Amino acid sequence: MNKYTITALLANKSGVLTRISGLFARRGFNIESICACTTEDEKFSRITIVLSGDEHNLSQMTKQLDKLIDVKKITIADQNDSVFRELLLVKINAPADKRSEILNIREIYKAKIVDLSPTTAILELTGEPNKLDGFLKVVEPYGILEMARTGVTALSRGEKCLNDLVDYNELI
Repeated sequence: MNKYTITALLANKSGVLTRISGLFARRGFNIESICACTTEDEKFSRITIVLSGDEHNLSQMTKQLDKLIDVKKITIADQNDSVFRELLLVKINAPADKRSEILNIREIYKAKIVDLSPTTAILELTGEPNKLDGFLKVVEPYGILEMARTGVTALSRGEKCLNDLVDYNELI
């Protein structure tokens, strides 16, 4: 099964995100991650959805999204022509005798310690999803107590912008 990253420009109105997630649920598709935010233009929001499936699933979902009146533009983020990032906060066991090891791991991955207690540490890491997955595997032996991930967000490299797209149907 492949993973696809869909980015869309939406009307910045109440309920739009609910309609989009409902669209996926009604068709039995699982959203791997979803990230939504306002854009540089307050009239629009931007979502980034990671979908698992095949090309048929991707085609079905983009066609269904395109039918929604509040969806203005859609594109599929190209793995080779886009920048993908995600934020991870993870709380791990950090007893005094293990802190130097944790500091070494933190330095290798360029993570930040954002909270430290006598027995735990909260680390913050941003990067590509596979970097975050690798970091989690390395800190797992210390004991992951809690974690939160934002979901993937993506932008096309270079001068190409989502809001410059003329019409989604021209991309298919």
